[in-house]
Amino acid sequence: MTVELVKHSAADTDVLWAARVSTGGEKSLEELHKDPERSKGLINFLMRDRHGSPFEHNSMTFFISAPLFVFREFHRHRVGWSYNEESGRYRELQPVFYTPDAARKLVQQGRPGKYEFVEGTPEQHGLAVSAMEDSYRQAYATYQRLLEAGVAREVARAVLPVGLYSSMYATCNARSLMHFLGLRTQHEQAKVPSFPQREIEMVGELMEEQWAKLMPLTHAAFNANGRVAP
Repeated sequence: MTVELVKHSAADTDVLWAARVSTGGEKSLEELHKDPERSKGLINFLMRDRHGSPFEHNSMTFFISAPLFVFREFHRHRVGWSYNEESGRYRELQPVFYTPDAARKLVQQGRPGKYEFVEGTPEQHGLAVSAMEDSYRQAYATYQRLLEAGVAREVARAVLPVGLYSSMYATCNARSLMHFLGLRTQHEQAKVPSFPQREIEMVGELMEEQWAKLMPLTHAAFNANGRVAP
């Protein structure tokens, strides 16, 4: 998975001036030039008591490359997110496909809502990888054959599987990112358990790593309060 932070306007001070305008009016602008460490207690209070709007006055844009099946889950997150994705209507799609690495747990146990994934055998992993690769080669060869016959890209792409990699820009604020992380990552400090697909969790972990550098006090308060978005 590839996650690159391409632009941002995000800092802990954004939370503070947004929150203090309610009591200080124009004096809240003074927060722009103060050390946010002085007010980490306010950030924690806002997070704990779920006063969420001050966490929206910031922006982060990520470039993400991942399999289509990851994006289909990703795009369920709509509030506070903007997306622009690579289009198979306008460009010839490249033969980059997903296969699980050896650490990917392959065996699913349990019932819906309480799935557990456990290690597969080397034979299962080898079978999964070889079957995917065979399928991908056949599908992409068919895609190329359709294009060479003059079939439109938007029609020919229908033969390609969801293991194909795509790329997109995703823009969010800290509040929408926290909601995403609360659902799409597992964490020992999470108050509410989540059972995400591992591949989207990998994307979430990389996004969180970048966000934590930009807004360390907000990130710490998120963890301290059970990783529940305010």
